[in-house]
Parts: sequence; structure tokens; C-alpha cells
Amino acid sequence: MSVARKCVWIGALLLALVLSAPATPAQARYPDHPIDFIVPWGPGGGADLLARTAGKIMAHDLGASFPVLNVPGATGMVGMTKLLTSPADGYTLAVLIGDTYALLARPRPAFDPKQVIPLAIMIQQPSGYWVSTKSPWKTWPEFVASAKQHPLKVAILGYGSADDITTSYLQTKGLKLTEIPYAKPVLRYTSIIGGHTDLLYEQTGDVRSYFDGGEIRPLILFYPRRLTIPQFKDVPIGTEFGYTVDLPQFRSIVVKAGTPPAIVKLLADELAKVAKTAEWKTYLQSQYADPDSYIPMDGARQFMNAWLDQARKFRALTNMGAR
Repeated sequence: MSVARKCVWIGALLLALVLSAPATPAQARYPDHPIDFIVPWGPGGGADLLARTAGKIMAHDLGASFPVLNVPGATGMVGMTKLLTSPADGYTLAVLIGDTYALLARPRPAFDPKQVIPLAIMIQQPSGYWVSTKSPWKTWPEFVASAKQHPLKVAILGYGSADDITTSYLQTKGLKLTEIPYAKPVLRYTSIIGGHTDLLYEQTGDVRSYFDGGEIRPLILFYPRRLTIPQFKDVPIGTEFGYTVDLPQFRSIVVKAGTPPAIVKLLADELAKVAKTAEWKTYLQSQYADPDSYIPMDGARQFMNAWLDQARKFRALTNMGAR
């Protein structure tokens, strides 16, 4: 066989091998199907509205839908368990809020903070104590005077929550407060209106309809500074009375640890865009939130670590034990 014919034969053989080899699939574009947005609370609440608002904005940019999955229970832990048992592929997000994060201050936390990656802090709200507008207490000092004389009932989310930690701290200041947990928000809110409890611990936005409707009023808020929002500029904050506890409500968006870094960055960048939109700023206003709530991914972990350190500190200070 001549050299020329041999080269032609080898070339034909190589071409046949290339054509018969299985095709290598192209890398799938992300996202190429819907991204589940877990809300560890029921529909209609602040976390639910956050997910629906952010998901709608992100869907427009990424070209994928963000169906909201409401998975309530155990102060948010049922929903977080669903996230932690899902693949770390960027197709499951979750709203992680301060009330759930406070549970990690317990001696036996349900999960390790390192199991999630916070993409951003999207909203911060002061929490505080509210009373019915029909109650005899017009100011926080008036309430304190009564609470030092005889027991008063406080509606809280549940034991181990920020509500519980803050109320336990005030008990060390001589206030005779009996905690009454209500898992369902509406029952908690209406407990002071109906006279079943004397005091309610809650963040500003979640009780807006009751506040705007003239049914309840705040006596004190816990935040680093007074709100500039006109409706709250005259409401005192805890430090004005010497209280050092400060556990503002926050809501972060997280993914499971192990999610590919490129996807983590993409999602974090999208949330940064969300925070700049007029729609998001309107959402913050509707929640009576701090207009400077947003903290990007590079600062979110630090914020949450400091928040958790404070929760642990006050748990130890108040000797809360296992609850």
C-alpha cells in the first residue's frame, strides 16, 4: 500500500471513530428549570411576602420561576430541614429569619450555621413590645411599674425564640412577666386586643394592619437607633432605659452549603440587584423596615454570627437552660 493510500485509509478510520463516538452533552444553562423558594412559615406573613417579592423580581432577570413552598412548623425548622435535605445545586433557596436563627443558641442546636450560605440580609426590622390601645399603659415606664408589682402575660412566638430571650432578660430586671406562646401569628396578635395577654412581642411590619387600624401601639422597640419612620420616631428604644439586649428581626436568603460557587455568586448578585429596585424599596416601606436593611453576601455571615453570639450571651445571662 502506497504512503498516500495509507494516509487516506487512516484518515477515514479516524473520521469514522469520531462520528461513532457518543456526543458530550453541553453544560446545562443555570437556571434551566424553576427554583424552589422555601418559606418556613405559612402564607401571608412577612417571610412569605419577602420570597414572593424577591422571587418575582429575580424571575424577570434569570428567566426562571421561583415557586414559593410554604413549609411551616417548629419555629421554622421544618422548612429549614427541607432545605438541608435538598441537593446543593442552587435549585432550592430558603428564607432564614431571626426567630429560627435564635434556636441555634440552644445547647443542642438543630443544625450548624455552616450548613447554609447566606446570600444576603434582605430586611431588618426592630422588634418590641406592643399593647392594646385600650390598655391602661401609655408609656413603657408605666408598664414597668405595673409589671414589678404583679405578674403580667406576654404573647410570644415560642420558647427559645428572640421573643423568649428578650423577655427572659427583662425578667432579670425585676419584671414579673409570664410568657404565653402562640404558634399562629394571628392568635398572637389578637391576644392583646382580646385581653388574653397584656403585652405582645413582635416586629413592626408584621402587625402593621393592627397598628394602622388603631388597635395596638408600641411601648418600646429594640434596635440600635430610633426609627426615622414618622409613625415610630417618638417610640423609645431599649438602650434609653439601660437595656443592653438588641436582637432585631432579620430575614436572610440562604442556600445549602456545597452549592457551586458560580451559582452562589450569581444568586447573590441577583439579590443585590433586587435590593436596588423601586419595588423592593416599596416592600421595605410596607413592612416598616429599616430602609438600609440590605447587607450583601460578604457581610451577611458576619452580621448573623454577631447576632447569634448575642443570643447565646443573653441565654447564658438569663439561665434559660434547654428551652
